[in-house]
Amino acid sequence: MRKLQITLLALLVLFLLVVGLYLLPPINQRVYWRVDFALAYLRGVINPVSAIPTALPEQPESNIIQPSLTPTASKIAAPSETPAFTPTPGPTATAQPSPTPIPQTVSLAAPVWVKQDMNNCGPASLAMYLSYYGWQGDQYNISSLLKPRRQDRNVNVEELVYYVRTRAGWLNAEYRVGGDLELLKRLVAAGIPVMVEESFYFEAPYWPNDDLWAAHYFLVTGYDEIKQTFSGQDSYHGPEQQVPYETLDEYWQAFNRVYVLLYFPEQEDVVKSILGADWDPDVNRQNALEVARAETESQPQNAFAWFNLGTNLTYFEHYLEASEAYDVARNLGLPQRMLRYQFGPFIAYFHSGKTDDLITLADYALQRTPNAEEALLWRGWGYYRLGKTSEAMADFRQAMEENPYYQDAQYALDFVREN
Repeated sequence: MRKLQITLLALLVLFLLVVGLYLLPPINQRVYWRVDFALAYLRGVINPVSAIPTALPEQPESNIIQPSLTPTASKIAAPSETPAFTPTPGPTATAQPSPTPIPQTVSLAAPVWVKQDMNNCGPASLAMYLSYYGWQGDQYNISSLLKPRRQDRNVNVEELVYYVRTRAGWLNAEYRVGGDLELLKRLVAAGIPVMVEESFYFEAPYWPNDDLWAAHYFLVTGYDEIKQTFSGQDSYHGPEQQVPYETLDEYWQAFNRVYVLLYFPEQEDVVKSILGADWDPDVNRQNALEVARAETESQPQNAFAWFNLGTNLTYFEHYLEASEAYDVARNLGLPQRMLRYQFGPFIAYFHSGKTDDLITLADYALQRTPNAEEALLWRGWGYYRLGKTSEAMADFRQAMEENPYYQDAQYALDFVREN
């Protein structure tokens, strides 16, 4: 008996020692990702990964809570069709002077390279970008505000811009969509690096049948017209990466060709002149909408083109047409992690009354990423529309637990309590 007690005590001490060591930051940073990987793989074994669900048949509208835009009947477009949509005319772009010829090759002074912590490409890339302008912080200063939990796998461009505006206000920060390769070159030639969000492929699967696709940020700091390549800083692959023009554009398309710009206030006139009409956010979205629509016509089997069409329609609150575009994208096939990073379908389906689609997609997103606060938020709103208030509140609370700074979840909690 005495021997058994000693053995149990020794095991307890060993367990506490292991836990204590694991909690030490240097060890935790090295080991945590392996634990996270193992848990993700186990989830994939228990709950095998399937494709993103295709569009559901149209359901009768819920009468629980109506969105601000009253939906009307609309045809669901087939994959070979373009949804019948006439865009709302935006402000007319004024004629721009011919751009000044740019050098054949530009290579900006690269900031000190930052190797990203787990799930931290956004904060790490932003830290490099900020350091180009003399900022002295690191990726953890950024992540402590934008993603206080390491297992949070996504930071949006809006969050990155928010950080700069509130923590490095001596710099201007903007983001736009619908960029192109010439725009990147003109900005870099003017001495302004550009941060883009693009596709990324893992080297090893995180679960059985993993399609390996994910999102990533890349800081463009140079280009070479002769080699037809961009150079840039990649928090995962390393400094001074060389990327062919065509590859960057292909990877960039999946994120509506979004880009983030940081610059000194005195550079704003230069930025405005380079962006031209796209300086106006509404005109920029209208232009991106036209590009996306043209790409659905020239590349009708490209799910990303249809997804971008839905995202830009959502911006203009054309929710039914956006839902139709997202339906086509889903039917063509989207990557397994798509809804970890982009949430336009949740918004469009909510406002067009397609609550079953909303909850189905949110459930799928949470199977892949259980801690995704955005999916929790929108599943909660879906439950609320169905009159399932307790389920909605539970999702809103969990979203706040995942990210205590998530203002949309706090708003949702306050709204439901007051109504």
